Amino acid sequence: MTIEFSGEVWFWKGPALFYFVTVPEKESRELQQILTAVTYGWGMIPVNVRVGEMEWYTALWPKDGRWILPLKDAVRRAEKIDEGDVLTAKLEVTKGRNSR
Repeated sequence: MTIEFSGEVWFWKGPALFYFVTVPEKESRELQQILTAVTYGWGMIPVNVRVGEMEWYTALWPKDGRWILPLKDAVRRAEKIDEGDVLTAKLEVTKGRNSR
């Protein structure tokens, strides 16, 4: 399954500081339907991601009935992404670790 969406970058000030983009509702529902076939634990969905020129492997996290995409600092720096920016992400759902 491949999903492309745009969303606003937000900052989580938890114990570990992190930036995320929330997957829209429609795409989150589609992801929920395949969860049991692809999750590797804790309800995470493994994905290969492309934002701008950067590609990486990560997992979507469940939050409030939707999914959130964590943004690596290296990606944010390379693509000059900051809180409040709107970005487009392309996700390729995998069935396990498929690092790029």
